[in-house]
Amino acid sequence: MNIYKFIALLVLTTFLMGSSFAIVKLGLPYSSPLLLAALRFILAGMMMAVIVIALKRPHPNSKEGWIKIFTIGAFQTAGVMGCIFLSLRTITASESSILTFTNPLLVVIFATIFLKVRYRLYQWCGVMLGIIGVMITMGAQVEVEIGIIFGILSAVFWAIATLLAKKWGVLFDTWVLSAYQMLFGGLLLLVASFVLEQPFFTVSVHSLFILFWLSIFSSIVQFAGWYYLLQNSDPGKTSAFLFLAPFFGVLTGWVLLDEPLKLSLVVGGLFIIAGIYLVNRNFTAKSNKNIRGETLNDVFEHSLPRKKKEHLKRQI
Repeated sequence: MNIYKFIALLVLTTFLMGSSFAIVKLGLPYSSPLLLAALRFILAGMMMAVIVIALKRPHPNSKEGWIKIFTIGAFQTAGVMGCIFLSLRTITASESSILTFTNPLLVVIFATIFLKVRYRLYQWCGVMLGIIGVMITMGAQVEVEIGIIFGILSAVFWAIATLLAKKWGVLFDTWVLSAYQMLFGGLLLLVASFVLEQPFFTVSVHSLFILFWLSIFSSIVQFAGWYYLLQNSDPGKTSAFLFLAPFFGVLTGWVLLDEPLKLSLVVGGLFIIAGIYLVNRNFTAKSNKNIRGETLNDVFEHSLPRKKKEHLKRQI
């Protein structure tokens, strides 16, 4: 891929990832958080579903396949996004983005504990830097806001969703999986909105602009751009630049919301950014040893035997 095209797409997709936190914060005066999240992903999921149906992308043909997609949507869309939207009621967009994007660090921990994946020393150094960064970022808090808990939970749900997607994602067309997990997750958020909050949505030019921006640019365009990058470049090297997302989260929070750039936030954020880079960056070209420098894009390449993958795919 042309280097200028790569840089432009990389900046665009990570900007859309990070800036969505500030955009959501701007939308909260017009809508209850869970309802705004539900509308965003129902709209995005329906548009993507129309696209994949029109393009005749392969859909699951068994109940088990649809259940797997529903489960991923429950964690990735309902869990992650529900917690993000709720966190933004009480903490800044900068803090929420930094906490949420610690998820690659948690993936390393969860994959080590539950899947027995072994990582290199520099990747564990990245995890430690990230933990120190969270402690610095949140250390200045006089009291623990409920939003901080939701921010941490969003990272936990995202890490779980990443592991599920890596395990089951090989069984599905990527575009079909993304479309329906967003749609199912959005429907779950809609149910949660009516059960857990007093839902409201104020219709205005501003609220509709925010909703369509979140649905089209922060969801569909961002996904399409990031997936294109992963397909047309080295996935490990591309994923290493995920640290740009929390950077843009802090930057847009400062620019759009006039959020203060506290020293603890900047220093802690830098530690977390460095940790994300080390966890995702694969410094080893090839390795046949037991300890592998794996990125989040290939953590499951070794967790399922090829025959098992093919067997599961035939079941779907």
